[in-house]
Amino acid sequence: MTQPNAQTDVEAEPIIRVENFHAAYGGKTVLRDVNFDVRRGEVFVIAGGSGCGKSTMLFHMIGLYRPVGGRILIEGEDIHAARGADLNHILRKFGVAYQSGALFGSLTVLENVRLPMEEFTDLTRKQMDMIAVAKLKLVSLEGSAQKLPSELSGGMQKRAALARAIALDPQIVFLDEPSAGLDPITSAGLDQLILDLSRMLKTTFVIVTHELPSIFAIADRVVVLDASVKTVVEIGEPASLRDSSPNSWVRAFFNREAPATSPSTIRKES
Repeated sequence: MTQPNAQTDVEAEPIIRVENFHAAYGGKTVLRDVNFDVRRGEVFVIAGGSGCGKSTMLFHMIGLYRPVGGRILIEGEDIHAARGADLNHILRKFGVAYQSGALFGSLTVLENVRLPMEEFTDLTRKQMDMIAVAKLKLVSLEGSAQKLPSELSGGMQKRAALARAIALDPQIVFLDEPSAGLDPITSAGLDQLILDLSRMLKTTFVIVTHELPSIFAIADRVVVLDASVKTVVEIGEPASLRDSSPNSWVRAFFNREAPATSPSTIRKES
């Protein structure tokens, strides 16, 4: 007999799976033998020191770069093997907000949010505008719909980029350094917005960041990368990694301490 709280097979299956991933630029390895899963509905953070390959990992996950080896599966589909309509089907499953916001300066905020709908839907302009305003309301920017990005503060630009990322009601949202350049209060507000959207929309978030306050505030789990070994050194809940990781470098990272040595052993989630 099925238990009342038991997950279905679809819910239990990871929404993203990274298998034996290998990335290189100009023949130089950046990441190797990377394996991890992202669970449906969680806030999953990719963390690590500078130059460890966090953004490289994310850019491969959204299909901008092709891996040298391994696979990245979105709901079981290999994003780098897909072509044409199959690729568009995968791309519609996720939205992306980049570190800079990447808003088009000549377009209004509403027009920026409308862009994914123009690309992937057959909705009328009126329908798209209604949806765009609704998305801006979710991020508390409905009053800024007709403004240009240059008229917004840094925090407001991040919110506008997030509204665009959720324009198509994606199952997954990728965020690259969302708190970069923000003051602590604005950053905390953005963290709360991410949590609110995750709960409200049942969306999976994959976030690249090295901001420890944000990691502890929003992450269900964290995968830690390190440049010295070019792979995963630990995966787990942030508080657990801080307090009881068997890897002293990982504990030092989450406690913001200078480590005695770089990671010398690799421990992957069982």
